[in-house]
Amino acid sequence: MDFQDVVRRRRMVRRYADRPVDPAIVDRALENATHAPSAGFSQGWAFVRLDTPEDVRRFWVASSDRVDDPDDWLAGLMTAPVVIVPCSSKAAYLDRYAEPDKGWTDRDEGRWSMPFWHMDAAMASLLILQTATDAGLGACFFGIFAPHEARVRAELGIPDDFDPVGVVTIGHRLPDTGNAGSPARRARRPWTDVVHRGRWGH
Repeated sequence: MDFQDVVRRRRMVRRYADRPVDPAIVDRALENATHAPSAGFSQGWAFVRLDTPEDVRRFWVASSDRVDDPDDWLAGLMTAPVVIVPCSSKAAYLDRYAEPDKGWTDRDEGRWSMPFWHMDAAMASLLILQTATDAGLGACFFGIFAPHEARVRAELGIPDDFDPVGVVTIGHRLPDTGNAGSPARRARRPWTDVVHRGRWGH
């Protein structure tokens, strides 16, 4: 698929067909994720891959109190045969920038104007979404509700020095029925309205 087609066709898919996903596509998506940029080439990311019905179910039980009585949103997402939990490591970045070629010896988190560990993991997640689209699949990125994060960490064995930044579901996209999603309800802002050339407001 042409890159521009991937960009145009990528959308958040919240309901999937009852068909397995080729493991080779998941492999490719995760390999592509590791080609995302990372500050100082810190590569402070990790991914928990859940691609068996048992493992996927464990995730949903840990991340929600409503798996046996889900609303439409959760019921749709639970049909995904693959769930990936991207994680970021702040420690990897603080350690990397304390190395001699960077020159920050104190590992002070205050030196960072933005949490690049989360930002880089998010860019890696976008590459997973784009790879799924390129393969003709659907995918969705969403967050873990804060009250359930400790349960998800425990169930998936995520170590303390990594933080889940969200969740990606992957599967065979079902045709839209009824609610066509946010783009049908809210117009996409033209790029010319959000780009300021040379100075804000121009």
